[in-house]
Amino acid sequence: MSKLRSVFVFAKAQVSAFTGGLVDYSVMIMCTELLHIHYTISIAIGGIIGAIVNFSVNRYWTFSANKASQLPAGSQLVRFVFVVAGSIALKSSGTYLLTTWLKLDYKITRLMIDLIVSLGFNYVLQKYWVFKKPSVRQG
Repeated sequence: MSKLRSVFVFAKAQVSAFTGGLVDYSVMIMCTELLHIHYTISIAIGGIIGAIVNFSVNRYWTFSANKASQLPAGSQLVRFVFVVAGSIALKSSGTYLLTTWLKLDYKITRLMIDLIVSLGFNYVLQKYWVFKKPSVRQG
């Protein structure tokens, strides 16, 4: 893959992550502030809903992983579920720890943790494992 194409895919992945993240963050705020659910549980609820948006956008737009040459949707979805579970665990625990240690509002620490998890965990695993393009063997 050319460097320009890699940058383009990375940019699309960030748009997808932002879209899913906006849904995720909004649901978290609504669950915590309106329904009075503890923010660590709200992060999980928002994470699941945001993940559905993110998977759809990534599969069909970012990584164009819906083509016949790619893994079937079911295989991608199973892998994606593992990434989402790890992401939610990292976001919930990281937000809780930073909120507790730094005595900051959970909405701020969540954004700090999201940046780290999004770039260092989600993007890497989605690109190289969930939506990985099969290697073409030269004979």
